[in-house]
Amino acid sequence: MTPTVAILGTRYPDFAIEREVLEPLGVHFVDGNGVDSAAIIDQAGSADFILAGSAPKFDAATLASLSCTGIVRYGVGTESIDLAAAKELGIWVLRVADYGTEAVATHAVAMALAGVRRLREADQRIRSGNWGFAPLRPLHLPSAMTVGVVGTGRIGRHAAGQFVGLGFRVLSYDIVEPVEKMAGVTFVSSLEELVVASDVISLHVPGAPDGTPLLTAELMSRLKPGCIIVNTSRGTLIDLKVLAEGLADGKPSYAALDVFAKEPPDLSIFQGVEDQLLLTPHMAWYTEESESDLRLKAAQEVRRLILGERPKEIVVEPTIKRVK
Repeated sequence: MTPTVAILGTRYPDFAIEREVLEPLGVHFVDGNGVDSAAIIDQAGSADFILAGSAPKFDAATLASLSCTGIVRYGVGTESIDLAAAKELGIWVLRVADYGTEAVATHAVAMALAGVRRLREADQRIRSGNWGFAPLRPLHLPSAMTVGVVGTGRIGRHAAGQFVGLGFRVLSYDIVEPVEKMAGVTFVSSLEELVVASDVISLHVPGAPDGTPLLTAELMSRLKPGCIIVNTSRGTLIDLKVLAEGLADGKPSYAALDVFAKEPPDLSIFQGVEDQLLLTPHMAWYTEESESDLRLKAAQEVRRLILGERPKEIVVEPTIKRVK
């Protein structure tokens, strides 16, 4: 029987990489936007396997209406899938965790540097006919500043190394004590300690399962005046209402965001503090190289499922065999 693979909710111009990996197995492809439950069921209801971007949401009812035996996420996060329901239904859930490390870290550092040098405001001043940098004061050297890196996973460690290389003093915190130390990085024992000491805070941790923000209003109130916050990890780490209030009070003075709890975001909440924001459209992970790596690894996971091999990046391993 020819297996069918549905590819949902991606922004790729073609599926050449997926076809190269899977067509030798006789796979038939379908695709769609997976914009809502009805679309997912219509576009992938009869598929054997699904390759999914971040947008499609697989709640329990949607999963129960599918025939698939495996869903592979293009990426790390699986918040868009009801994992308990998938396990109960006998559906594998797999992900690709090891990709885009250099891309995301570099994007975070670039956003931080844009804030440190106030490049957005400088550019706007010239475009509006102004000159001089007096309104941009004070600016400081990296060697006079402290960066707090929250999260010691692959991306957090890579970003920390880049910040060290630029001359910043670097602090790092994670719930899990890092296995190995990093040259030039001081590990602190609490998030509060990092928050009160940092001129720049860069977030590199997964969001809480229930969506509770990491940076609460109380933590925001303890930020150093002039602090810069960078988020390239999960939109739920920051409550945008709390952030907007903090920006109005100068804590933080600047925020650089690539991810949002709802995408695209409603930016009306930032009325009056727009000049203190640098925003990018969930693109930190993207380079041609990282996209190719992600797609190749996702397709290889589907290939393993088809061949009956054990997948590499298991989130849910079903304990029952699904009966179609």
